[in-house]
Amino acid sequence: MANLNKVFLIGNLTRDPELRYTQSGTALVKFGMAINRQYTSKSSGEKVENTCFVDLTAWGKPGEIINQYMSKGRQMFVEGRLDLNQWEDRQTGQKRSKLSVVVENFQFLGGRGEGGSGGGGRSRESGPPPDSGPPPDDGPPPDDAPPDDDIPF
Repeated sequence: MANLNKVFLIGNLTRDPELRYTQSGTALVKFGMAINRQYTSKSSGEKVENTCFVDLTAWGKPGEIINQYMSKGRQMFVEGRLDLNQWEDRQTGQKRSKLSVVVENFQFLGGRGEGGSGGGGRSRESGPPPDSGPPPDDGPPPDDAPPDDDIPF
Protein backbone atom coordinates (compact mmCIF):
# COMPACT_ATOMS: atom_id res chain seq x y z
CA MET A 1 0.00 0.00 0.00
CA ALA A 2 1.33 3.45 -0.95
CA ASN A 3 1.91 6.22 1.58
CA LEU A 4 1.93 9.97 1.09
CA ASN A 5 3.24 12.69 3.38
CA LYS A 6 2.87 16.02 1.57
CA VAL A 7 1.83 19.46 2.86
CA PHE A 8 1.08 22.65 0.90
CA LEU A 9 0.80 25.90 2.85
CA ILE A 10 0.40 29.59 2.06
CA GLY A 11 0.75 31.91 5.01
CA ASN A 12 2.66 34.70 6.69
CA LEU A 13 5.77 34.32 8.82
CA THR A 14 5.01 34.81 12.51
CA ARG A 15 8.64 35.52 13.40
CA ASP A 16 11.96 36.12 11.69
CA PRO A 17 13.72 32.92 10.59
CA GLU A 18 16.37 31.62 13.03
CA LEU A 19 19.53 30.31 11.35
CA ARG A 20 21.79 27.79 13.08
CA TYR A 21 24.38 25.33 11.84
CA THR A 22 24.77 21.69 12.83
CA GLN A 23 28.16 20.41 14.00
CA SER A 24 28.76 19.12 10.47
CA GLY A 25 28.15 22.64 9.04
CA THR A 26 24.67 22.10 7.58
CA ALA A 27 22.36 25.12 7.79
CA LEU A 28 19.18 24.67 9.83
CA VAL A 29 16.51 27.38 9.75
CA LYS A 30 13.42 27.39 11.94
CA PHE A 31 10.47 29.72 11.48
CA GLY A 32 6.74 29.87 12.04
CA MET A 33 3.80 30.58 9.76
CA ALA A 34 0.20 31.61 10.37
CA ILE A 35 -2.32 30.15 7.94
CA ASN A 36 -5.77 31.77 7.96
CA ARG A 37 -9.02 30.01 7.05
CA GLN A 38 -12.33 31.80 6.56
CA TYR A 39 -15.71 30.13 6.58
CA THR A 40 -19.35 30.89 7.33
CA SER A 41 -20.77 29.49 10.56
CA LYS A 42 -23.75 27.20 9.91
CA SER A 43 -25.41 28.11 13.20
CA SER A 44 -25.15 31.92 13.06
CA GLY A 45 -24.38 32.61 9.40
CA GLU A 46 -21.46 34.84 10.47
CA LYS A 47 -18.09 34.82 8.75
CA VAL A 48 -15.47 33.24 11.01
CA GLU A 49 -11.71 33.41 10.65
CA ASN A 50 -9.56 30.65 12.11
CA THR A 51 -5.76 30.84 12.28
CA CYS A 52 -3.48 27.80 12.38
CA PHE A 53 0.09 28.34 13.60
CA VAL A 54 2.71 25.98 12.15
CA ASP A 55 6.41 25.53 12.97
CA LEU A 56 8.66 24.85 9.97
CA THR A 57 12.26 23.72 9.42
CA ALA A 58 14.37 24.22 6.31
CA TRP A 59 17.76 22.56 5.81
CA GLY A 60 20.83 23.50 3.77
CA LYS A 61 20.87 26.12 1.03
CA PRO A 62 17.05 26.53 0.95
CA GLY A 63 17.18 27.40 4.65
CA GLU A 64 19.92 29.97 4.08
CA ILE A 65 17.87 31.57 1.27
CA ILE A 66 14.76 31.75 3.46
CA ASN A 67 16.82 33.27 6.28
CA GLN A 68 18.36 35.85 3.96
CA TYR A 69 15.22 37.05 2.20
CA MET A 70 12.27 36.41 4.52
CA SER A 71 11.16 38.20 7.68
CA LYS A 72 8.18 38.38 10.01
CA GLY A 73 4.97 39.25 8.17
CA ARG A 74 6.16 38.18 4.70
CA GLN A 75 3.98 35.71 2.81
CA MET A 76 5.27 32.51 1.25
CA PHE A 77 4.15 29.22 -0.28
CA VAL A 78 5.69 26.08 1.21
CA GLU A 79 5.64 22.49 0.02
CA GLY A 80 6.93 20.00 2.53
CA ARG A 81 6.30 16.98 4.71
CA LEU A 82 5.03 16.45 8.24
CA ASP A 83 7.60 15.51 10.87
CA LEU A 84 6.70 14.23 14.35
CA ASN A 85 9.29 14.86 17.06
CA GLN A 86 8.91 12.89 20.30
CA TRP A 87 10.86 13.28 23.52
CA GLU A 88 10.63 12.89 27.27
CA ASP A 89 10.31 16.07 29.33
CA ARG A 90 13.40 16.36 31.57
CA GLN A 91 11.52 18.03 34.43
CA THR A 92 8.30 16.00 34.53
CA GLY A 93 9.35 12.78 32.81
CA GLN A 94 6.23 12.93 30.64
CA LYS A 95 6.35 11.98 26.97
CA ARG A 96 5.94 14.99 24.70
CA SER A 97 5.49 15.37 20.95
CA LYS A 98 5.37 18.15 18.37
CA LEU A 99 4.21 18.07 14.77
CA SER A 100 6.07 20.38 12.36
CA VAL A 101 6.70 20.77 8.63
CA VAL A 102 10.04 20.15 6.89
CA VAL A 103 10.35 22.48 3.89
CA GLU A 104 11.10 20.71 0.60
CA ASN A 105 10.14 23.48 -1.83
CA PHE A 106 9.06 27.10 -1.47
CA GLN A 107 8.05 30.27 -3.28
CA PHE A 108 8.18 33.80 -1.91
CA LEU A 109 4.88 35.65 -2.37
CA GLY A 110 3.94 39.31 -2.16
CA GLY A 111 5.90 42.34 -3.28
CA ARG A 112 9.44 43.20 -2.35
CA GLY A 113 8.26 46.02 -0.11
CA GLU A 114 6.25 43.72 2.12
CA GLY A 115 8.45 43.06 5.11
CA GLY A 116 11.92 43.28 3.63
CA SER A 117 14.00 43.08 0.48
CA GLY A 118 14.24 40.14 -1.84
CA GLY A 119 11.50 37.79 -2.86
CA GLY A 120 10.55 35.74 -5.83
CA GLY A 121 12.76 32.81 -4.79
CA ARG A 122 12.06 29.16 -5.39
CA SER A 123 14.09 26.29 -4.09
CA ARG A 124 14.39 22.54 -3.90
CA GLU A 125 16.48 20.50 -1.46
CA SER A 126 19.48 20.86 -3.82
CA GLY A 127 19.09 24.65 -4.06
CA PRO A 128 17.35 27.05 -6.42
CA PRO A 129 16.99 26.21 -10.13
CA PRO A 130 19.40 28.13 -12.36
CA ASP A 131 16.67 30.17 -14.11
CA SER A 132 14.99 31.46 -10.92
CA GLY A 133 15.79 32.21 -7.32
CA PRO A 134 16.23 35.24 -5.17
CA PRO A 135 17.67 38.38 -6.69
CA PRO A 136 21.41 38.86 -6.52
CA ASP A 137 22.88 40.29 -3.35
CA ASP A 138 22.99 43.85 -4.71
CA GLY A 139 20.40 45.33 -2.36
CA PRO A 140 16.79 46.38 -2.81
CA PRO A 141 15.43 47.49 -6.20
CA PRO A 142 15.76 51.17 -7.13
CA ASP A 143 12.95 53.51 -6.03
CA ASP A 144 11.80 53.99 -9.64
CA ALA A 145 11.37 50.22 -10.27
CA PRO A 146 7.74 49.25 -11.06
CA PRO A 147 5.91 47.24 -8.39
CA ASP A 148 5.64 43.49 -9.05
CA ASP A 149 1.87 43.74 -9.63
CA ASP A 150 2.40 46.20 -12.54
CA ILE A 151 4.23 43.59 -14.61
CA PRO A 152 1.84 42.34 -17.35
CA PHE A 153 2.77 38.64 -17.06
